Amino acid sequence: MKKLLSSLFISLLFAPLLALASGAELHLDRAPDRSGDKAALQNGAKVFVNYCLNCHSASYMRYNRLKDIGLTDQQIKDNLLFTADKVGEQMSVAMRRDEAKEWFGVAPPDLTVIARARASEFGSGADWLYTYLRSFYRDSDRPTGWNNLVFENVGMPHVLWELQGEQVMGGDHKLTLATPGKLKPQAYDDMVADLVGFLQYMGEPAATKRKSLGWMVVFFLGVLFVLSYALKREYWKDIH
Repeated sequence: MKKLLSSLFISLLFAPLLALASGAELHLDRAPDRSGDKAALQNGAKVFVNYCLNCHSASYMRYNRLKDIGLTDQQIKDNLLFTADKVGEQMSVAMRRDEAKEWFGVAPPDLTVIARARASEFGSGADWLYTYLRSFYRDSDRPTGWNNLVFENVGMPHVLWELQGEQVMGGDHKLTLATPGKLKPQAYDDMVADLVGFLQYMGEPAATKRKSLGWMVVFFLGVLFVLSYALKREYWKDIH
């Protein structure tokens, strides 16, 4: 009994270390920061609407929030409003969840907060998404014909394959581009970075404004500290 309890204690003690070691096998590429680049976020919105919104919804996001990244109502109507009638509507998708589950084996998740959800699992949702969208490869054993180095046996096909091309898995478990796509590798990476930036923006549209407001608050507190310290010295100078 003592040996059993001792073994159990040791297992519990080293479980976090084992989990950390297993998680270290997943290498994530650093996603470029697009948070302050409105042109990049606009391009990311275009890619999202054209390639992702066919299956994935963003039901907690409304089209009119795209005005925050520099788009006008008319630009949204002319270029991005494909799944709704009014700019104030949510970014929903017409495909039913039961049909999606039948086709893909699992219903495609809502992507409004996908960057934040992956951040809670992997530390950086942007890095995970950036690596994931660049890690698809051909796999004839999968129903869709695609697999992913980051998300093994994923049910999602590679919807961007015409842009990236076709990658294959080598014997060293590294991916190589066997068939080039419409975009050069660097151009494809830049486009994915824009898309990931937009996915991050959807998760917290007010993040940029909140950060700028935070710096203003810090500056105000700094000025207030200096004035308070000067007032304190003036008040106590005759006492000391």
